[in-house]
Amino acid sequence: MSENLSKTETVSELFDLSGRIALITGASGYLGSAMASALAEAGATVACASRDQDRANAAATQLPCERAQEHFGVVLDQLDEGSIDAGFQSVIERTGAVDILVNNGQHGAPNDLKDVNTDQFKSQLANAAGYFHLARLVRDQAVKRQAGASIVMIGSMYGIVGSYPDAYDGVCSASPVAYHALKGGVIHMTRHLAVYWAKDRVRVNCLSPGAFPNPKKVPDGLVDRLTPKCPMARMGLPHELKGAAVFLAADASSYMTGQNLVIDGGWTAW
Repeated sequence: MSENLSKTETVSELFDLSGRIALITGASGYLGSAMASALAEAGATVACASRDQDRANAAATQLPCERAQEHFGVVLDQLDEGSIDAGFQSVIERTGAVDILVNNGQHGAPNDLKDVNTDQFKSQLANAAGYFHLARLVRDQAVKRQAGASIVMIGSMYGIVGSYPDAYDGVCSASPVAYHALKGGVIHMTRHLAVYWAKDRVRVNCLSPGAFPNPKKVPDGLVDRLTPKCPMARMGLPHELKGAAVFLAADASSYMTGQNLVIDGGWTAW
């Protein structure tokens, strides 16, 4: 993070991440890979975290390195505290710092409100505990280094609004109730952490996408149901998150913390 608050920076300087270390969880995923690429394109060295080492390594090797960055993969499961600790420590040992965290990884049962059980619900909410633990590790090492940091939580439009029952009826299960609870909690956790950590020069913001269905996984017919719900009448594409991800990570958003940036084609505007 920029140390000289009185300095006037150009737009290119505000968005430049050269020399910074970024850790992104779920880096091999549909949206995670696009955000990881954005951070690398802006100059950051990116630690690509995944629950699987091979997938993490593959994600890292696909990133651009025009500024001689050495991206790398790391095993990190946000549902396992020991894995979070080990993965984070491996990044610190390799790079000495984490300047940017994108808490993107997410895993949980897809059961909807008709058949989800208590254990499945709890396992989805456990993602939030993992996000917090990893965010606190980033905050603590930043304070120890007397440096700032930018933490980007990944929320969802479904952390703000309920889903339309008619969009899913007869096509697939409803959007998982535990997922809605998770993302709503992540958005509010963003605000809570931001006000406590602002004095430490650690900014915490949230990026909430919607709708960005993965073409390889979306049930047949669902996109046709979702499209009329969006003012822009189409689904989002992964690259449309890249600008927002860099903005939140960089000095371009240096006076912004505790906010939820929604990229949803206008879905939540009506």
